[in-house]
Parts: sequence; C-alpha cells; structure tokens
Amino acid sequence: MVNFFEAQKPLIHFLLKRAGLCQQSVEVEPGTVMSFLVPKERATKKKGTINNEIAPAGKFTDIKLLNERGKRKKERPSVVLVHGFAADGIVTWQFQVGALAKKYDVYVPDLLFFGESETKSEDRSPVFQAQCLIAALEQLGVKQCTVVGFSYGGIVAFKMAEINPNLVRSLVISGSIIAMTDSINDATLERLGMKSSAELLLPETVKGLKALNSLVMYKKIWFPNFLVKDFLEVMYHHRKERAELLEGLVISNKDATIPVLPQKILLLWGENDNLFKIELAKDMKEQLGEKTTIQSINKAGHLVHLERPCRFNRLLKEFLATVTAEY
Repeated sequence: MVNFFEAQKPLIHFLLKRAGLCQQSVEVEPGTVMSFLVPKERATKKKGTINNEIAPAGKFTDIKLLNERGKRKKERPSVVLVHGFAADGIVTWQFQVGALAKKYDVYVPDLLFFGESETKSEDRSPVFQAQCLIAALEQLGVKQCTVVGFSYGGIVAFKMAEINPNLVRSLVISGSIIAMTDSINDATLERLGMKSSAELLLPETVKGLKALNSLVMYKKIWFPNFLVKDFLEVMYHHRKERAELLEGLVISNKDATIPVLPQKILLLWGENDNLFKIELAKDMKEQLGEKTTIQSINKAGHLVHLERPCRFNRLLKEFLATVTAEY
C-alpha cells in the first residue's frame, strides 16, 4: 500500500518550486551534512551554476558560496525556520514558507537526524546542532538573519543567537525554552505522566502518536489509524540517535545560565500550550529583558503555527517588518 505522506512529495515539491525554493545539501565538516530548502537564486550546482529545479526526494546538490549571478540578485532579508522534534522542516513550516517567501529569503534546514541531515559525530548537544547550522548558513552566504525556532528548534535557535549574534540579528521563539534543565524536564514529565522524554516524543505505536497529538493540539482532531501509521513510518527514523538527542538536551540546574542576548526577541505562543505552558514564556520574558516581547494566540496549543497559521503568520510578519528595517 502506498504511504500517504510519501505520495504527497511530488505535490510538495511543486509547491516549493512555485514558492521559489529548492533543495540543497551543505557539508559542514567531513561526515556531517545538513539538508536545506533554500531560495533557488542562492542555490548552486557542483559547477557553480544556478539550480532552478527542485531536486528529487533524497537527491541533493553540493553547496558553494554564492556565484556572481547570485550576488547580482537584490539582497532580501533572510529568515531561517528551525523545526521541532516530531517532524522535519517542511512538514513543520508548511504554512509559513509560502507566506514569507514573497518578501524574504527563506531557509528551512533539517536538523541532524531529521530529513536527510546526518553526522558521524557523537556530539548530540543542541550546541552542536547550532554550530552546524551556523556553519551551513555561512556557506550558503547568509550574513544576517532572523531565526524562528519551534520547540526543540527554539533551544537550538537560542544557542545560535548566543554563539553568533552577528549572524542572528533577531529571534522568534515558539513553544520553547532557553535550556532544558533537569528540574524543568522532571516537572514536565511528572505533570504529563510520562517516564521519559523518549516515551513522549518518540512514540512507537499509533496509540502513542495519537496521545502525543492530543497533548500538543488545542482542538482534539480525529485522525484515521492508517494516516497515523503512515506518519510514523515516514517521520520517525533515526530513533536511536534521536533518543540520544533527547538525552543530550537536558542539563543540570547548576550549569544553567541566562545568556545576555542583544537581539530583539519575540515569544510567540499558543495560549493553551500544554507542553510548555505560557507561564514559562512569561518567566523567560522577565529573564531576557526589555528587548523581549510576548504575543499569545488563543485557542491554540503547542502546534500554534499549524493550528492558527493565519494569526501566527500575521504576528510573525509584523515582527519581521520591524526588525528587518533595522538591518
């Protein structure tokens, strides 16, 4: 039987092409490759020519620095969309890419062990994810950008901003925290009645994935079992490595510090987020200081960008218009 999500790939590639994006891979270091959706004007083939076509699924070209044709393209503000833990970049940001691509250069990476991104390194920390993403964006010719991070991707985004504030000029964080301390992790698992993060975020059964969907969505939507099963088959690969990512995510309370970030930050939250409560966002706003603002969207849970995309996109674009005018 044909997998429903696999069958959607030709349509997704067509829509991406219409939005002006194509697939590329970036070798960050030997053994570490990150896959991206990038503006087609910024993409290069091995010989340095512009790649104007969507690559077939799983077939990526190598990145070089922008060629002369790419340099002549009028510079537009860059936005990097960093996904969470349950799905890759395009599934996570399917309602944001088209809304942003007309005005911004949109980059959608797959973090390591998601999509086609892989590494031979044994480092599973969000710092390593951030370092690899920074290196890849520099190879793509991105000099300044706004990073939009959701959930796990928000933690990576905070690390990127701390490591390279010249590259990351502003941040939008949705359903995430600065760092996953052991106290936050333990309290969250206890509240949700889970024994481990892997039990919650790496479901192995249809029942487990339905339970996760019920937790992260405001509206309880019924999905037929065959769709849930197809999603499990397509999205939940690299289970061992992803379990290690979850282990590498948690740090001791004594090692946790609040970074001093110079960027303007928008905390864009689902008011009914059951995973990372809006109270956490309010606490972060106080910790991060006066350059941080918070916007909440009612009748939306952890997946606010999927549940209320129009409202989410409007608030996101309002923030982007303000901060990119200052670049």
